[in-house]
Amino acid sequence: MEISALVDSISSFLNLSSSRHFDLDPFDKYYKRLEELLRVLKPIADDALLNSDLALEERLCKSFQELTQDVDHSRDLFTSWHPFSSKVYFVLQIESLIPKMRDTIVDTFQFLQSLKHDIPDELSPASLEKCLEKIKHLSYEEISSVIDGALRDHRDGVGPTPEILVKIGENTGLRSNQEILIEAVALERQKENAEQSENNAEVEFLDQLIVIVNQMHERLLLTKQTQTSSVSILADFFCPLSLEVMNDPVIVSSGQTYEKAFIKRWIDLGLKVCPKTRQTLTHTTLIPNYTVKALISNWCDTNDVNLPDPNQSSSLNELNPLLSCTDSIHASPSSSNDSPEMNTDENHHHHLRSPSASISSVSNEEFPRTDGNENSEESPHATTPYSSDASGEIRSGPLAATTTSSAAPPWRDLSPRFMDRRNNRGSQFWRRPSKIISAPSNSARRDLAEVESQVKKLLEELKSISLDVERRATAEIRLLAKHNMDNRIVIGNSRAIVSLVELLRSTDSATQENAVTALLNLSINNNNKSLIAEAGAIEPLIHVLENGNSEAKENSAATLFSLSVIEENKIKIDQSGAIGPLVDLLGNGTQRGKKDAATALFNLSIHQKNKGMIVQYGAVRYLIDLMDPAAGMVDKAVAVLANLATVPEGRNAIGQEGGIELLVEVVELGSARGKENAAAALLQLSTNSGRFCNMVLQEGAVPPLVALSQSGTPRAREKAQALLSYFRNQRDGNAGRG
Repeated sequence: MEISALVDSISSFLNLSSSRHFDLDPFDKYYKRLEELLRVLKPIADDALLNSDLALEERLCKSFQELTQDVDHSRDLFTSWHPFSSKVYFVLQIESLIPKMRDTIVDTFQFLQSLKHDIPDELSPASLEKCLEKIKHLSYEEISSVIDGALRDHRDGVGPTPEILVKIGENTGLRSNQEILIEAVALERQKENAEQSENNAEVEFLDQLIVIVNQMHERLLLTKQTQTSSVSILADFFCPLSLEVMNDPVIVSSGQTYEKAFIKRWIDLGLKVCPKTRQTLTHTTLIPNYTVKALISNWCDTNDVNLPDPNQSSSLNELNPLLSCTDSIHASPSSSNDSPEMNTDENHHHHLRSPSASISSVSNEEFPRTDGNENSEESPHATTPYSSDASGEIRSGPLAATTTSSAAPPWRDLSPRFMDRRNNRGSQFWRRPSKIISAPSNSARRDLAEVESQVKKLLEELKSISLDVERRATAEIRLLAKHNMDNRIVIGNSRAIVSLVELLRSTDSATQENAVTALLNLSINNNNKSLIAEAGAIEPLIHVLENGNSEAKENSAATLFSLSVIEENKIKIDQSGAIGPLVDLLGNGTQRGKKDAATALFNLSIHQKNKGMIVQYGAVRYLIDLMDPAAGMVDKAVAVLANLATVPEGRNAIGQEGGIELLVEVVELGSARGKENAAAALLQLSTNSGRFCNMVLQEGAVPPLVALSQSGTPRAREKAQALLSYFRNQRDGNAGRG
């Protein structure tokens, strides 16, 4: 019975207040908001339970059922949160539920007022009116709208103001630097789960949230550096965790240096990732950094500065409430010893990373890169160094059924209970089942026959003289091609591809956009890649790239990338003049367009003849601009630059555009793949030009290269060791000549 279920759900939620982390910010605030709502609702639900006539009201039963689901979802959000969950994501989810519940309660009370049943005094119109007044007065500011605004500013290239960053931090419980860094790690972990479930829309959304959180950290760091002292201080003297000048600096396995007391507290929390680079710590041994300690000591003597004892710092105890939460996890008999530890690896993403991992730019043994549990045909980006999350319908993933706007954030359309399932990597909802080769069932044959019939009908409509009919037909084919591989095969076997290619030159922007997106979705199938190229699609795709609307341009670039997986198509795409428009999209497109352009240019730059042309069109300047972490494309940019660094014109452009300093920064702070590609580019620059070699050394490349030579990926270690060996040989040679 719906009313009884609602009463039970409310009681269960109200009994949560004894949970340990509910006194943490922001959980206490949101629990109280829901508690206020439910304490008004519960007496009404209790009285309704005693009235048998009300149980027969269909509309009332539906409202109670909806409220039960929402209360259960809210309870799941609170109970499933743990110390390494994202606070920001929790706030976004819970804020999407509270207004919905409030509106449903108001509608329910108003409906009860209109009933003519003999009902008890507690449900009389006057009593209900008092309850309605209470509910209507429970209005709250939604920080999710502020976060939406910050994300819009980021997408527009403006970036949120410091005031907005402070407001987000205050309302999500991210007031200290350490809380912000833990939040960034939590979002990275969540993004990793979304990547594994191939939910590209959520990956992109989480990537944007990570940028915002990193900007909060950078704001705090800048504020601290300017307030600490009236005398100049090197940024390297500050601990990334405490934001104070270090007293007892130690090195962790990632090569980064921290204040000992603070990094020890971080590790005690169970966080086995480097706070700065987000790399997994291969061991937790803390090695004294005597060099930095001596430099800081000299600075203190020179400037008559006495450093406080870090063990007495108030900020050291900021995480004590969180530490008590992790203690409860460690004590739980059902949890494993490493339950609070981040599940990260060398390819774990961090604040310099773009949405997906990038592979070696000049090491073809790592290309293609696919998931062994998946059929390679399932993704148009199966062989991409970094999955393009900007590709038309494909980027929508499981969201496709719930949203029609690519701008709508994923958390708006997914129920919290459904989103929580993503953490179960075996969930059928969040991972495509592996392909099983078997004879199709009778129902499957019927389904295919229906699709074939539908495609045949749509093919006729594509030839219609009516613009509306043509537009609708391309939209339906686009949707059919989006859903599954069988549909793509059926459409590919028809003559639809030829018709869609013809429509790429349509003067109707909606038809053109639908046609290019349909071709993108069809290109997921390897056989269709060939059919699309054979239908003469490359030049019309370039026409869309030059003349289409923003989404059509993005999906044209993504389609060209998908086609370029086939070697002969790389040459065709180059000969058809695609490089110039792709470089233009890289420099002047939307954020998603830039990502798709970079992905396509990466694949084209593998072909030796294309490298000089890409440089000639001015790609290097744009790629270096995109190495700003705020752009969210560092890994993509570095991967292309590493390819271009293998030709003289590429090296000259990188040096002239100021790329060396940024490449050294990536070697120090980048992702595992970013470091690998940056080291490869620096090796090319240094070994082919004495001037560039000196520039690399002047930028302080040796310390991060030493760290990389010990803790990077196998290829990164190889490149770092080769570069360090080259530096030594150059030094020894110069010494000998002297």
